[in-house]
Amino acid sequence: MPDHAEPPQTPPPGSAEAVAAPRASRRPVKAVLFDFHGTLAQVEEPRQWVLEAAATCGVTLDRVRATSLADRLLTAGRAGGPLPARVPPRLAELWADRDLYQHAHRGAYTGLAETVDAGIDGFAEALYERLLIAEGWLPYADTAPTLTALRDAGVPVAVVSNIGFDLRPHFDAWGLTDLVDAFVLSYEVGRCKPDPAIFWRACGMLGVDPEQTLMVGDSPADAGAVTAGCAVLVLPAAEPGRENGLGAVLDLALPG
Repeated sequence: MPDHAEPPQTPPPGSAEAVAAPRASRRPVKAVLFDFHGTLAQVEEPRQWVLEAAATCGVTLDRVRATSLADRLLTAGRAGGPLPARVPPRLAELWADRDLYQHAHRGAYTGLAETVDAGIDGFAEALYERLLIAEGWLPYADTAPTLTALRDAGVPVAVVSNIGFDLRPHFDAWGLTDLVDAFVLSYEVGRCKPDPAIFWRACGMLGVDPEQTLMVGDSPADAGAVTAGCAVLVLPAAEPGRENGLGAVLDLALPG
């Protein structure tokens, strides 16, 4: 008897054996869940964020100072930006609850902004207020076409976001509200991604099974949808206003 079994032989293409071999099947997609930040839209460019907030406070900054402040504020922690290098102990509780309560979200991010001494009265609040208006964000160039194609194909869509404020006014301003069937926001449902409960809630609102749902995002928290039974597509975040590769969603969700 030979010491080692013969390696399996791959049947030649077109042979009866190849035709009969089992193939992996792709689950049908009957609904799509989208993350918001980094997936459908991006916050405005940091220097512009600072310039606009300062102008709201009646202060005109030169671009050099605005760039310097933007760099320091990004290090401190910006909503929709990189995580803070350090969260002061006095803000730790607000930070932990930021995506569950509106007051915690505002308090955490205004508190972080206040650690940067800009010398402008009301500046931290003005920075936060930019989040709450559509002008403080830019949808990706392929967001509207992708949502439109899904709507035309009869595929329901939900926006599932870890966030501490209402996104609906943004979609209203961009003319995209009619393309979204449900908004599942962590501060409203009391659950944050990657908790499977938030994905189950979204699927329930759309009336679809998780096994027939695709979650599209840009982070490990979004990829947590696999624990809820969903398929997942993770895309890299892009610069504001550019395409984000959302066309891949149509390849997966729409019949060929």
